[in-house]
Amino acid sequence: MKPVLTIFMSALIASASLPYCASAQDAKSTITVYNAQHRTLTKAWVAEFTRDTGIKVVQRDGEDDEMGNQLVQEGSKSPADVFLTENSPAMVLVDKAKLLAPLPADILSQVPQGIRPSSGHWVPIAARSTVFVYNKGKLTGDKLPKSIMDLAKPEWKGRWGASPAGADFQAIVSALLEQKGKQQTLAWLKSMKANAVAYRGNGAVLKAVNAGQIDGGVIYHYYWFGDQAKTGENSNNTALHYFRHQDPGAFVSLSGGGVLASSKHKAEAQAFLKWLTGKEGQEILRTGTSYEYAVGNGASSNSKLVPLAELKAPVVDPSKLNSRAVTDLMTQAGLL
Repeated sequence: MKPVLTIFMSALIASASLPYCASAQDAKSTITVYNAQHRTLTKAWVAEFTRDTGIKVVQRDGEDDEMGNQLVQEGSKSPADVFLTENSPAMVLVDKAKLLAPLPADILSQVPQGIRPSSGHWVPIAARSTVFVYNKGKLTGDKLPKSIMDLAKPEWKGRWGASPAGADFQAIVSALLEQKGKQQTLAWLKSMKANAVAYRGNGAVLKAVNAGQIDGGVIYHYYWFGDQAKTGENSNNTALHYFRHQDPGAFVSLSGGGVLASSKHKAEAQAFLKWLTGKEGQEILRTGTSYEYAVGNGASSNSKLVPLAELKAPVVDPSKLNSRAVTDLMTQAGLL
């Protein structure tokens, strides 16, 4: 009879809180993933990947900034083989620390060239669109902001909200910084300090808009779709406004996957990223409940979503999104 621990480790995911004591043979086919993506989405990915390949995955969950900074602190001694993020700035942080290994062409080529980071050290695995969620009883189409930059105007004082401390919003600001430069970004952030109501999390922003506490808010699209798929109790009074026109408010944030240069299981780690960006991994985005966009070549997203091509998002090299510069500016503006 097999030992209990061996039987348990043949299951789909090992909790990060549990010690892992595998045989040498098991260790060769086990990878450790530092996961900042949504836990349920990554669990679904891991389950199918392990079923298809036999490669086991230890999944350690955390937030973008938390896990990115942990990897930088651990350096070459990190036990991680793969890093998955919600937004790309955390991946850029780790890449700038020279901790990621170059990815082979057969992985990179599975996503369109236009969204690949120029470094070639990580690959997009999913995407989410910036949107302006608004209360239908307070705003009509002719009263909506035409650009995210309009929210800096005095007439928006106290009428909109966001979650400035979150990695989601900071990714949006990082794109604004790349497009508009330091001076305009800082000016916009200072106006945001004066105009916006700060909430903790995109979900809290959505609830506040739905309750009529504010007219609108800047969030990612999938919070609205996820709530609509359940009861709609936090979104039924709201609708989504897409800025389009390459506006900074039309920014599409990329979730990323990278292999650590210090990984002792690079072949298995690369196999995981190839699977995520391939047909099977991207299909989970279409059929699952994450409501994030699929990014693989020819992959379809959930049919309820506005197609990526119709969002007319600004073209931003994700390798240039600088999280530290953003937090410095947001601190200077009094938002952090």
